[in-house]
Amino acid sequence: MNEYGFLRVASVSPQVYVGQVERNTQEICAAIDVLKQEGVQVAVFPELCITGYTCADLFQQTLLLDKAEEALQIIASHCVGIAVFVGLPLRGITGALYNCAVLLCGDKKLVFPKKFIPNYSEFYEKRWFTPYQNEPCLFADYEIGELLYLSIDGCKSSTKAIIGCEICEDVWVPNSPSTKYALNGANVIVNLSAGNEVIGKADYRKQLIAMNSAKNICAYVYANAGMGESTQDMVFSGHSMIAENGTIVSEKIPFDNSTKWIIADVDIEKLNHERMHCETFSQPDELKQSLRFDEITVAANQKDINRVVPGFPFVPSEGAARSRRAEEITRMQAWGLAKRIAHTHIENIVVGISGGLDSTLALLVACQAFDILGKDRKGIHGITMPGFGTTGRTYENAKHLVEYCGATLCEISIKESATLHLQDLNHSLDIHDITYENAQARERTQILFDYANMHNALVLGTGDLSELALGWCTYNGDQMSNYAVNVSIPKTLVRYLVQYYADYTFVANKPLVEVLLDVIDTPVSPELLPPDKDGKIAQKTENSIGSYTLHDFFLFHTMRNGFSPKKIYYLVQLAIAQKQMPFFDDAVIKETMKKFYRRFFAQQFKRSCMPDGVKVGSISLSPRGDWRMPSDACADIWLAEVESL
Repeated sequence: MNEYGFLRVASVSPQVYVGQVERNTQEICAAIDVLKQEGVQVAVFPELCITGYTCADLFQQTLLLDKAEEALQIIASHCVGIAVFVGLPLRGITGALYNCAVLLCGDKKLVFPKKFIPNYSEFYEKRWFTPYQNEPCLFADYEIGELLYLSIDGCKSSTKAIIGCEICEDVWVPNSPSTKYALNGANVIVNLSAGNEVIGKADYRKQLIAMNSAKNICAYVYANAGMGESTQDMVFSGHSMIAENGTIVSEKIPFDNSTKWIIADVDIEKLNHERMHCETFSQPDELKQSLRFDEITVAANQKDINRVVPGFPFVPSEGAARSRRAEEITRMQAWGLAKRIAHTHIENIVVGISGGLDSTLALLVACQAFDILGKDRKGIHGITMPGFGTTGRTYENAKHLVEYCGATLCEISIKESATLHLQDLNHSLDIHDITYENAQARERTQILFDYANMHNALVLGTGDLSELALGWCTYNGDQMSNYAVNVSIPKTLVRYLVQYYADYTFVANKPLVEVLLDVIDTPVSPELLPPDKDGKIAQKTENSIGSYTLHDFFLFHTMRNGFSPKKIYYLVQLAIAQKQMPFFDDAVIKETMKKFYRRFFAQQFKRSCMPDGVKVGSISLSPRGDWRMPSDACADIWLAEVESL
């Protein structure tokens, strides 16, 4: 593990020679030596890898059993600074034989006997092995392990890694040992396996391991037997996996003999935060027991983490996955709005259309909701309200959007009313300050609500999650509505959702698609300050508050994972190095991070009274849902850490 809470693990499927303990030992030791050079801290080998899983009645040969135990001493000499799990048969004090995993780390040697012994179809393990039934003194020369507390040599990370071990069939049963281990603190489960292949089993196995890691909120390291096992009645593919909370982060494809191992950095801090967040995980359970912890120490990993850091964590991956996710999100938005319309028995929707991305998405969602309800889109009233900063581009786009959607267009200029209001305040029109801007935002909101009263309508909010996080909205202005469909859509995702509508939902409406594409290319701006001398947008939001790419990255990892500024800064640098996001120099990253924390804390009061809106992702700032924070909470410790970077 490094100082940021990442633990480097490996799942190994070495060449096996059935019954040839010395050659197997050489393979295992050679692999360990290389893995140590790669910074691996926990390595997992397959079930019975020292002898081979398919030895059958040879397991009852004294010579084979003696040689296997002797091999442990040789392998242990290579296990300094690394925790290694290997499999072998061990004799108990009663004379019974057990299928065991052994943990080797420095001078530690702990045994984990297999609990569930398969004896069906092609498996006949009960012919040789006895199921472990929690006997406390089973072996004369070995101590039985329960949970392992992992200590990192020279690392002061507050993140704790705790390991539990099970063997092959243990994960296939309803009440797996891993469940008990996880409920008692284990956040890493290792599995030494020898699962053969039959048609469809690889896919099933992959789902099983992923879901086991999900329900136990853990990392799961699964090492499977491969090349070299006997093919007399079975074939072994070496299909191995490393999963983290439901996601396969690394996989050795079945029958791929180009590599003997896979390596991944699992985020222990993230797993621990998820368990803390999911409070049902820690509720009383009959499986919670007082298990013994043995401490083992491994070397610190000084290398950069071996995993891709998405630069746009809110945005689905490319291709079909992005389209499926966009469809799911837009359906949730539309169905949420449709329910609100049906429940209130209100016939019309009022939405302010600026020609920007957020109001465009809200309009498209309204169209989809009306289609779901079988209502005429003329009941959607799109109001464009030109002000001091409105440009010809956004003005024309706003009008065309409403027209091509088949909605009702209404134009109400706010220039005169905003001018009179500012004059009433003795505020010069030449002073372009916050009053100048907010007066326009509140005038537009007043128009929307009064117009809605006239037409028995709901005011549809357009503000997005990123704006709420930063408080980039006018209190009792664009912050307010009757129902807000974009409140859990971050700015970096809005663009892709509008693109989805253009590519799929409204693809046959060519004039609308053309306007949508131009909206996508329009700079993000509230257009509250006058245009430049060429009539183009002069007020660009990101020039004031920083890149939404960075802000959304900070927001995701602050709220979803509870990460500190130090870790988020580290992840940003990795994402840039991996070309997962555009380049930002260190000074820009730090300055934007300061703005994020200052605004996130200072603007909570706006979120405390935000309107209803559907939650579509794992993050919501609703005070009735995911986020409850005092409006006078202090950002000092977060800002202090940013300053120290």
